[in-house]
Amino acid sequence: MAPVLFSGGVNFYAYDYLGAHMTERGGEYTYTFRLWAPNAKSVYLVGDFNSWSESENPMEKDEENGIWHCEITRPCRLEGNKYKYAVTGADGRLRMKADPYCLYSETLAKSASIICDIGGYEWGDGAYMAKRGDILKKGAEKGHFYPAPMNIYELHAGSWKTRDGRTNVDGDAYLNYREIADELAPYLTDMGYTHVELMPIAEHPYDGSWGYQICEYYAPTSRFGEPQDFMYFVDKLHESGIGVIMDWVPAHFPKDEHGLSDFDGTRLYEYQGDDRFEQKTWGTRCFDVGRPEVQSFLVSNALFWMRKYHIDGLRIDAVASMLYLDYDRKPGEWIPNEHGGNECLEAIAFFRKLNTAVFAEFPAALMIAEESTAWPMITKPADVGGLGFNFKWNMGWANDMFEYMQTDPYFRSGIHNKLTFPMMYAFSENYILPVSHDEVVHGKKSLLDKMFGEYEDKFRAMRVFMAYMMTLPGKKMLFMGTEYGPFREWDYENELEWFMLKYPAHGAMHGYIRALNKFYLSTPALYEIDDSWEGFEWIDADLAAMNLISYRRIDTRGRGVYIVLNFAPVEWDYEMRVKRRGEYEVIFSSDDKKYGGSGTAGEGTTYRAYGKKIGDKTEQLIKMKIPSYGALILKSKSPAKKK
Repeated sequence: MAPVLFSGGVNFYAYDYLGAHMTERGGEYTYTFRLWAPNAKSVYLVGDFNSWSESENPMEKDEENGIWHCEITRPCRLEGNKYKYAVTGADGRLRMKADPYCLYSETLAKSASIICDIGGYEWGDGAYMAKRGDILKKGAEKGHFYPAPMNIYELHAGSWKTRDGRTNVDGDAYLNYREIADELAPYLTDMGYTHVELMPIAEHPYDGSWGYQICEYYAPTSRFGEPQDFMYFVDKLHESGIGVIMDWVPAHFPKDEHGLSDFDGTRLYEYQGDDRFEQKTWGTRCFDVGRPEVQSFLVSNALFWMRKYHIDGLRIDAVASMLYLDYDRKPGEWIPNEHGGNECLEAIAFFRKLNTAVFAEFPAALMIAEESTAWPMITKPADVGGLGFNFKWNMGWANDMFEYMQTDPYFRSGIHNKLTFPMMYAFSENYILPVSHDEVVHGKKSLLDKMFGEYEDKFRAMRVFMAYMMTLPGKKMLFMGTEYGPFREWDYENELEWFMLKYPAHGAMHGYIRALNKFYLSTPALYEIDDSWEGFEWIDADLAAMNLISYRRIDTRGRGVYIVLNFAPVEWDYEMRVKRRGEYEVIFSSDDKKYGGSGTAGEGTTYRAYGKKIGDKTEQLIKMKIPSYGALILKSKSPAKKK
């Protein structure tokens, strides 16, 4: 039945059938190897156990499904033995292929698969796992999707920290998964993050791909240790209450000889047609997600990480490249679909199948789309015509804000809509506001260095930018290192510049981000209603000449906080409308002296509302001095009326 389901695109446990599997019989150990290569002329199993002989262990082919198999029996276990498949393809060429379903692999310049038993790890995250569904229950009770904080720390495991701060380019300075976890878990807890998002951790041959060119989809990279070490990593984070999200790459794969490319001498995992089989800009091959066996491979893989490694969710990379037939292709280089459009119908069906399968087994999973266009209904359920994800990166917001913050404040009034337009579509999808790795490399500058102005201005501007990000509707994500305000762009070959924390301005920024994160976690108005206008109300959206906006965020009990953001390098006297009489207190200020500010309106400052006739009604106002590049968050000191 397993091969039938595999060939039908519905075997979501494909890794239990294909790959290497051991059974014990009468004190002997038999290893069964299965490989899908329907067009190969011959396949031989080679490895340490047969001195890499290309003739000793021929594999037999099942003509019905194209799966090759063989068995080897030994009196001792073979875990740790390296192996490959010697595949003579339909084109007559011999290729030494790694096992697409291997659970452990060599890395960097080496590429053999390694026989591995990933069972036996004793998990300690039972309490965490049991509570993962609580947010869904809370959401159902409150009538809002995911009414909990989500503050993600995006991590590149190879350059967060390295051994003695050395370069990792030779692979000898990497920390082990366990060492990373032991430092990372308390750090994220202290900094107020709820999740870590790992840039791709599946085995990849080239450091410079940052993990996005994967050859072994089922093997956590051995750069940082063995599979059980990665289990420890997830376990440790979970025990600290930190969720673990993985970047996952179903769009494309590299052309490395040992990988999936031209696997059996034909385009097997990739699309057949010349118009679709590769992404020329990236130099990679594109998965044929319309092929049933490829669907079984990919959907099984997504579920594998959740089943075997307790991963909480996946951030799906390069979704737009899969959805559009003309993505990165010129006229004449692509063929319209059967309806004459540029939509990839196979990709649409694949995403619906993927998300339906994941949520059927893991209702609390996070399935996050990195999708850079205005494709509709990304986060709507598959059964109502959506793609079935439950979150999407808001890359439009990020692009608009980076443009705004890099513009001379004198000219910002002309692009004031960059601040306000994101609210026009804020509830069309379930958004995450990302400051990702892609935005701090290749000459784009670090987040701090994107800020217009001189040295001190950059720090003040970044503080108000971060306050804006953390108080808008939408969940949050920040790339590692950004929390201390580096000037240098991210460099994957070296660890972050942690020594910068010794400098007062950077140390103060680090403290500011910690305080802002913890304020977010402790303020339900900032996260309980991220999916509707019930949680957001404009106060002043049109003060373009002042580079100033103000709004109110509201929680599910009707309690609110007021946010005032000044993106100008000058102080303003500002009257803000409030809901009722009484005193209002500044409960968070980016200008507080402890963050490197002037203290013009520090935390604890109070204002009393007064009535003022405006038109035919009397408004309650408070008058404040808003510091330059300042963010103030206030709340009423009077008891709020409950809904």
